[in-house]
Amino acid sequence: MDVNCGNYVQKYAKSAVQQGKLSEGDINRALHNLFSIRMRLGLFNGNPKYEAYGKIAPSQVCTQKHQNLALEAARDGIVLLKNSVNILPLSKSKVKSLGVIGLNANNATKLLGNYAGPPCKSITPLEALQSYVKDTRYLSGCDTAACTSSSTSEAVQLARSVDYVVMFMGLDLEQEREDLDRVDLVLPGMQQSLITSVARAAKRPVILVLLCGGPVDITFAKYEKKIGGILWAGYPGEAGGLAIAQVIFGEHNPGGRLPVTWYPQSFTSVPMTDMRMRADPASGYPGRTYRFYTGKPVYSFGFGLSYSTYSYEFSAESENKIYLNKSISLDAFKMSGSLSYDITNMGSEACKKLKFSTVVGVKNHGPMDGKHPVLLFLRWPNALHGRPMKQLIGFQSVHLKAGERADVKFVVSPCKHLGRTNIDGAKLLDQGSHFLMTGKKEYQISIMA
Repeated sequence: MDVNCGNYVQKYAKSAVQQGKLSEGDINRALHNLFSIRMRLGLFNGNPKYEAYGKIAPSQVCTQKHQNLALEAARDGIVLLKNSVNILPLSKSKVKSLGVIGLNANNATKLLGNYAGPPCKSITPLEALQSYVKDTRYLSGCDTAACTSSSTSEAVQLARSVDYVVMFMGLDLEQEREDLDRVDLVLPGMQQSLITSVARAAKRPVILVLLCGGPVDITFAKYEKKIGGILWAGYPGEAGGLAIAQVIFGEHNPGGRLPVTWYPQSFTSVPMTDMRMRADPASGYPGRTYRFYTGKPVYSFGFGLSYSTYSYEFSAESENKIYLNKSISLDAFKMSGSLSYDITNMGSEACKKLKFSTVVGVKNHGPMDGKHPVLLFLRWPNALHGRPMKQLIGFQSVHLKAGERADVKFVVSPCKHLGRTNIDGAKLLDQGSHFLMTGKKEYQISIMA
């Protein structure tokens, strides 16, 4: 570890060296890494105001271009988790009254998360929704995000009186932040009961918006028929309120994908100190991350819906046979008595010559234009010998109009993307079948001698 955000290294490094637990060489290596990066950034070149970014003034921070970028980032990060009976997007002309329930809807600071500077603009989700529907009625629902008490009866009355209900629930920095970890994965306090009561009282299926950094077990909402739409917005930043409203009312087609696995509450029984990645069936250990987790997730890594339907196909241009010894002899790296090659020491030049391309055709079947992330995974023929069940090896976003088709090209490096790590830490490339995956489509490639 080169960087320590706290004072642990400052307090204990000297004693560790004296006890022989840490060498002076370890410290020199860490310092070399830290200072070489700072040197590349030009931090030792003299007065910063005379360097490349020295003329950036405070007035340039909140330019319209920067504000537009904040809005784009917020919109692109919103993930549509559920859209039963296509309740979303709502129609501005058909929604005459809107109920907004939830403390997170009326506080712009809840959008920011950790390490946030002063926002250029502060628009709450409530204010953004009010710009679409004049008759918008608000109720906080909970006293705090911890929701130790709730105004459920008032929320139920509100839900019965309006055409549609949007609930802003989730977490805030009192539940999760730097130096504060959660002890469970469910929504805090009375949030779940409040959501369920409102959903069952509302005229139409409600829309649930989650503001939180980490995953939450919302299995109840996933399968509740009276909850029609679920959006995860993370902590979307200063433009998050407007971005959420634009997604709800169809001015932006959501295309975000989950960056983490959403585990069920039962995952909290796994000891925090057990950092093994691979599952251990003998002990009941389920493994960690989408690569090795054998349990049933609430939502999978990379999951995300859209208002459009997309299809994929692997192009015939994609290579399906990779000959390891065609351009360079790799016999010296072949593991004795196996069909695997040791690529740990193969070198960059040999690995470079093994690269190949694969092309994925993507079509937007409509009804809306959309920005769509294409995720390319690798699947091995089996998960034996420590192999992951699958692994993300590339992703690209493509903007497609309704009805439009485009080709997305990926460059695959067998050394980087197709290798596995054995029990001794050596990285191996196996001969035989491998499968590229995107969506429900698979493309078989064969690694041959």
